[in-house]
Amino acid sequence: MKRSLLIVDDDPRVRTALVSALTDDDTTVLAAEDAESALAALDEGPIGVVLSDVKMPGMSGLDLLKMLKKRAPDLDVILMTAYDDLPLVAEAMREGAADFLVKPLDLHQLRTLLDRVFEDRQARTRIKAGKVDTDDSGAADRLVGRDSEMVQIFKLVGQVSATRTNVVIRGESGTGKELIARSIHDASPWADEPFVAVNCTALPATLLESELFGHVRGSFTGATSDRKGRFEIAGRGTIFLDEIGDTPPEFQAKLLRVLQEHEYYPVGAERPERTEARVIAATHRDLEKLVAAGQFREDLYYRLRVVEIRVPPLRERMGDVPLLADFLLRKAAVATGSRPLHLDPETSETLMSHDWPGNVRELENTLTRAAVIATGDVIRPEHIEVGAMIDAGPPRLISLEEMEREHVAQVLEATGGHKSRTAEVLGVSRPRLDRMIERYGLGPLVPGRGGEDAD
Repeated sequence: MKRSLLIVDDDPRVRTALVSALTDDDTTVLAAEDAESALAALDEGPIGVVLSDVKMPGMSGLDLLKMLKKRAPDLDVILMTAYDDLPLVAEAMREGAADFLVKPLDLHQLRTLLDRVFEDRQARTRIKAGKVDTDDSGAADRLVGRDSEMVQIFKLVGQVSATRTNVVIRGESGTGKELIARSIHDASPWADEPFVAVNCTALPATLLESELFGHVRGSFTGATSDRKGRFEIAGRGTIFLDEIGDTPPEFQAKLLRVLQEHEYYPVGAERPERTEARVIAATHRDLEKLVAAGQFREDLYYRLRVVEIRVPPLRERMGDVPLLADFLLRKAAVATGSRPLHLDPETSETLMSHDWPGNVRELENTLTRAAVIATGDVIRPEHIEVGAMIDAGPPRLISLEEMEREHVAQVLEATGGHKSRTAEVLGVSRPRLDRMIERYGLGPLVPGRGGEDAD
């Protein structure tokens, strides 16, 4: 059977090039200059696959996708874009796109993708399978990157967000694992439900169970009243368990029961409570090695690892540094109440020359400090801590707790001790920030302000 492909792009040069490159004895290629013309072409004859640009005058490629999926659910739609709007990937995949490509297109990659999509169509025809409707909810608009691995992550966010599947996110500290978890939640049909994050290393084992499952009055010394746990607070939303690989075996056994039975016992309770929360876990540890060493339950590992997302360190996607820097500078300007900021070309070179062992978190901290130090609207090389980025030998080995303390202290200093802005930069709540300040003994950082907000 001859294959039919429709190209939708407002650039006539792109249409002509793609029609010429993709037309062969097995494939008929049509072209349309906008979404309206594409819909008209669909009325004139059967089309198997649509390859559409996202940014077009009038109806966008994403809106065209939604309309096409309503009119012809079995139609395969591939979107492409030349813009730095890759967070659209998550929404496109959730809306049923077959794939998402970034311009300039690699023709070999495009032909391989089209072959796969057409083969999938033939297989669906043979087994009479249909497509599953997807939900319309918010896009993961806080993820930034054009690296191919990040594009795959954006796709996974869109694909898993419409389900309640457990997810494990793996990557080095500072790569943005919690941000990805939040993006999955925000793009899901349960985005209005709470997203509850728990750092499993920030609590001693004796308190972790109470924190997550709650407790009843009199269950232990100091339990003067009933207390809700994080699972109850999450409702039908998301529980994000950061650094799950560092949890003790006794807690792992109780978490396994939650995943298997969807119920838990508050500390000291005689009856279980039900939970519908989705669990997303994250770790920088090698879980397979922990399982082999008997430090992590194998059954829990497989329960959690229904879908796994691996986040690359920043040094492996250096092409994203300029995009991230621009995004983080805008975020820093809002957090610190400063004017819009821009990078000097030499500053960009300085940023690209560093391998960022602290990943995106280190880059964000560096740019936040620069935003505070800069007196104009341009970030120059002298505003970047170049000396701290020179390789001075083996890294200083510190615990995660020490690293967190240093990071909180640096952001507090960069924001002039402004707690609300510090909490926003760190991505934590004010109460959690207050607990961190008390725990680490940071105290007032700005003379005369006493660590309180200026507002």
